[in-house]
Amino acid sequence: MSGVDSTRGAMAAADGGRREMLLWGLQRLTAVLMAPLILVHLATIVAAVQGGLSAEEILGRTRGSGLAAAFYGAFVVLAGLHAAVGVRGLLREKSGLRGGLLELLSAAFAAGLVVVGLRAVMGLVA
Repeated sequence: MSGVDSTRGAMAAADGGRREMLLWGLQRLTAVLMAPLILVHLATIVAAVQGGLSAEEILGRTRGSGLAAAFYGAFVVLAGLHAAVGVRGLLREKSGLRGGLLELLSAAFAAGLVVVGLRAVMGLVA
């Protein structure tokens, strides 16, 4: 292996290490941002159940609500990113996938989660 090849290999490894560190940080950040959203969501469920609200009554309160759309939209995007980073890690560790295919599968998973989640949000508020 020439000196140029070994230098390229070292640079690629450093870039990969930086990417892994950024993804690790992204997953932690999304977890921190989701925590209060999860607590509010659970408190809302408890209040609705204890208040005896039906699904129809709940939807009546969320229809047209920009606040509900923003809240659950943020929740969906954060959860999609968080889950995709986790699935990427599992794929990398368990299957040995690397490179473009790993990134493509992870991005497709995130996009799928976000699309399905945002469709659910639209059903909640539209």
